[in-house]
Amino acid sequence: MSNYGNQYARFGSTVARADAQAVDQGLRAYMISIYNYMAIGVALTGLAALVVYNMSVTTVGAPDAVATIRGGIALTELGRLLFVSPLKWVIVFAPVALVFLLGFRVQSMQPSTAQMVFWLYAALVGVSLATVFLVYTHASIARVFFITAASFGALSLYGYTTSKSLSGWGSFLFMGLIGILIASLVNIFLASSALQFAISVIGVLVFAGLTAYDTQRLKEEYVYSLQGADEATIGRSAIMGALTLYLDFINLFTMLLQLFGQRQE
Repeated sequence: MSNYGNQYARFGSTVARADAQAVDQGLRAYMISIYNYMAIGVALTGLAALVVYNMSVTTVGAPDAVATIRGGIALTELGRLLFVSPLKWVIVFAPVALVFLLGFRVQSMQPSTAQMVFWLYAALVGVSLATVFLVYTHASIARVFFITAASFGALSLYGYTTSKSLSGWGSFLFMGLIGILIASLVNIFLASSALQFAISVIGVLVFAGLTAYDTQRLKEEYVYSLQGADEATIGRSAIMGALTLYLDFINLFTMLLQLFGQRQE
């Protein structure tokens, strides 16, 4: 009887280890897909921003120059439309509309459709971010991007590996995010450099915290909710997870750029 009990215990522990290994493999595959989608989105944003910038500026005196910016740089007709005309507001708010579309309709979409909406969103964000090349030197943009990538990687790794629950951060970070949005809207009219500096500092702290918090949340979401789910459900969840981390990365980048970017003379 004792031998039977020992054999049963060994069998039970073997099953438990097998189940834990299956969960671990599924979780790694899920998180890798999230990071892959996010990385492609960031790359697409950068490429779109650079292409649009190159198409929107020219040299003063060139046949396609329509408005001088500074020194020897001028806008083309496309640049005037995107950066000066009322169309710029469409470029700014179009990505917001796509975020709402994904948030409210993703469960009824095929994963491939959700991917296409995400790629379109990332490209539109790139179009709206093309103006950073007009404001900041290209060297400082590259420097801040690599700082952001290193910081994001470290923070996300912390969120994934820590055994400490970060759930208590949620309400604090959400309130900080709402505060940043309200202050940013107010500063559109005030144009206060001091307020903008405060927004950037707080923004870096908030989005740094969100990077770790969201990574842990996505990990726990898979462990407690998505195990055994069908491939389409996991695919849609991976897209939404990628969107979440993408937003953390892009916002962390823009806040750091406002703090450390070197402006064009």
